[in-house]
Amino acid sequence: MELLKDLQWRGIIYQQTDEEGLNELLDKESISIYCGVDPTADSMHIGHLLPFLTLRRFQNHGHRPIVLVGGATGLIGDPSGKKEERQLQTIEMVQHNVSGLKNQLIKIFNVEGANGAIMVNNYDWTSKIDIVTFLRDFGKHIGINYMLAKDTIASRLETGISFTEFTYTILQAMDFNHLYEHQNCKLQIGGSDQWGNITTGLELIRKMQPEGAKAFGLTIPLVTKADGTKFGKSESGSIWLDPEKTSPYEFYQFWINTADADVIKYLKFFTFLSKEEIEGLEQAVETEPHLRKAQKALAEEITRMIHGEEALQQAIKISAALFSGDVKALTASEIMQGFKDVPSFKVEEAETVLVDVLVNSKISPSKRQAREDIQNGAVSINGDKVTDVQYVLDEKDKIEGQFTIIRRGKKKYTLIQY
Repeated sequence: MELLKDLQWRGIIYQQTDEEGLNELLDKESISIYCGVDPTADSMHIGHLLPFLTLRRFQNHGHRPIVLVGGATGLIGDPSGKKEERQLQTIEMVQHNVSGLKNQLIKIFNVEGANGAIMVNNYDWTSKIDIVTFLRDFGKHIGINYMLAKDTIASRLETGISFTEFTYTILQAMDFNHLYEHQNCKLQIGGSDQWGNITTGLELIRKMQPEGAKAFGLTIPLVTKADGTKFGKSESGSIWLDPEKTSPYEFYQFWINTADADVIKYLKFFTFLSKEEIEGLEQAVETEPHLRKAQKALAEEITRMIHGEEALQQAIKISAALFSGDVKALTASEIMQGFKDVPSFKVEEAETVLVDVLVNSKISPSKRQAREDIQNGAVSINGDKVTDVQYVLDEKDKIEGQFTIIRRGKKKYTLIQY
């Protein structure tokens, strides 16, 4: 399918500066396209993904992606979507974050061949420009009235905006102009909140480049959930790409728990499955929703892309073990992922009577109740039911010498640590 038609079918295009002109350009030549992110943290979360996955779609059609991490703009702060000034970060903090984001972004793209992705940091060219050059060579081309008309600036006029954040849109425009001049970059893509910044870049290119210079902008819609709640959040917070912040198991679980009402939209947005494959999964949602084929495909595709095949298989293994209750097959590292948020209790003694553990860890409210739970078969050790009220935990019950998993009833897990 033609690239822009595919993007439209997927619902990915929100705004374009010149649809007809961009279609003509893409038909006749391969171009460079860029998308950027500011390093406000040392990891991206899944809310950052869609523009970069869209950039990868352009690469799959023969175009060259330029991935920009804003080491300079990150020092300033984008006023987009903010009601007050951002907290400024130090250069050291920003550079640390730049490194983390680069490591995550490179996994999304192919870096080999003629259209291999290149990664750039706008600090490399912005830091060489002194204040007089900034004002004379760039600021002179962007009028105050033009900037005041931008939603991101206009929305802050009542509450206040510093000159620092006021100039952010010019800094990002300088990026587009720089990449147009040095990398022949003719298209910038970004989230819907970046429309004002993108069009400022086009204005700067129009005024600073030779007559007839032509560039384009395209924005992606805000990702929403059908029930109106915010996309990209779980009960424990944001879903990060960093496996230390959000484990591959938690990442996988977030996607596999997608509601039927959202799953086809997310398959279109976040996977590279074909139109035919997605339509087949859409049919499965309608005719056999209990099998959750679409959710499994979504979780597998995106977990594999971000964390790799080994982490995906580990997430599937943990999920299966928790569903069946057979946790003996899990390693200690897998237990740390799968039981990250369950209550835990540290045992000091080498051997411990099970009844005492149930009471001390507050699994059962009293020794009498603990004995009843055991006798009724409501207590499992590492997935195996225990009915002996005299049972003593020992070395055989420790997984890799570190953990014992006690379950009371169907779902109440407690992690015993040694």
